[in-house]
Amino acid sequence: MSSGARTRITVVVLGDLGRSPRMLYHARSLGDTDTDVDLVGYVTHALPRAVAEHPRVHVHRLWAPSTGAGARLPRLAFLVYALWRALRQTLELSWVLLVRVPRPSVVLVQNPPAIPTLLVALVVCRLRAARLVIDWHNLGHAMLGLTLGVAHPVVRAATVYERTFGRAADAHLCVSRAMRAALAERWGIPNAVVLYDRPADVFVPTPADTRQALFRRLGADLDPRLASDGPDRPALVVSPSSWTVDEDIDLLLAALVDLDRRLLLSMGVARAPAPRIVVALTGDGPLRARYLPRIGALALSAVAIRTLWLDAADYPGVVGAADLGVSVHRSASGFDLPMKVADMFGAGVPVCALDYAPCLREQIDDGTTGVLFTSADELATHLERLLGEYPARTTALDQLRAAVVARESIRWADAWKENARPVLVPEHGR
Repeated sequence: MSSGARTRITVVVLGDLGRSPRMLYHARSLGDTDTDVDLVGYVTHALPRAVAEHPRVHVHRLWAPSTGAGARLPRLAFLVYALWRALRQTLELSWVLLVRVPRPSVVLVQNPPAIPTLLVALVVCRLRAARLVIDWHNLGHAMLGLTLGVAHPVVRAATVYERTFGRAADAHLCVSRAMRAALAERWGIPNAVVLYDRPADVFVPTPADTRQALFRRLGADLDPRLASDGPDRPALVVSPSSWTVDEDIDLLLAALVDLDRRLLLSMGVARAPAPRIVVALTGDGPLRARYLPRIGALALSAVAIRTLWLDAADYPGVVGAADLGVSVHRSASGFDLPMKVADMFGAGVPVCALDYAPCLREQIDDGTTGVLFTSADELATHLERLLGEYPARTTALDQLRAAVVARESIRWADAWKENARPVLVPEHGR
């Protein structure tokens, strides 16, 4: 590269940029290295100011399909809709990457979705003499298999497609050692670089004064008592959700119903005068509208379930003020790790996590920084043990929190410089 010239990189997300924190982190980190970034994706939710106002980041909006439209359709209609959407996305993405976006040196794509992203990005890179880098968050065919079934011929074809065009990329990033091993053993991709999800600097324990001001403002959506430090303050459990098929919301709701029953039995009452535990289900996604009526119909009194979307300014503060986090992510592939857990650990919050695969041990030390569960009964038992007498006796919870705070907290910026920058901007070196 000639002296004085800047690298230009296109970052592609065939999804909502506002709900793609890892790719937003990539864009910001690249911009901070004096790289010009063209960020391509849907803009359904507002982008954080650090990205939207970054002088080196240029956002290119794509057409955003209706949220959850495919999830409500019968299988045959879903296939027709998916084909139509893929064709439209192919044409629009090709136009944006070939015409609207200046020629990049690198195209970084998020996978999944693999269709049509991988094919379009590969063709664009070969036509424009750019390198293609795939950031493997999961496996697209495995996600499709959750809807159609793993033996469906469309899923088998999607597997061949993803393997063929995935192997043609010039470099690879991935989210776990388990995924790196799977890519090497199954698909002949031997050199994927592991870049763990790490918390941004904004995820820290929320100071008391900030917490009080935050919950005075958000009290109507959660519980006004959260702004207090009095004995009637309820415990706050945060469960960030993308409301997709790879999250077991049914298990979470069953556990909370069971927990409500247990708390009422321990109190010796038929109905609690006020909730003792507030569970905040944050986020947005295609299945949210389906679950809201079910959640509203639950007759709970000791446990309150609140669903809300938090903007980028409020979300870290709420996470940092939580007493406990819950993750019900159930990996489609068994190789990815939930970013929400990284965020909660960064904020000093211990986590109860659904134990879906051995790779989760790369992130959580069971019994030390969090606890794992496999059923609704196990989750209810953990929540009762940790929060059942809140705020009077919380020894077990305090021990988990102390271990989370004491662990080495590697932040995104440092991990990105060490692992991703040499792949994306090799002239910067390590």
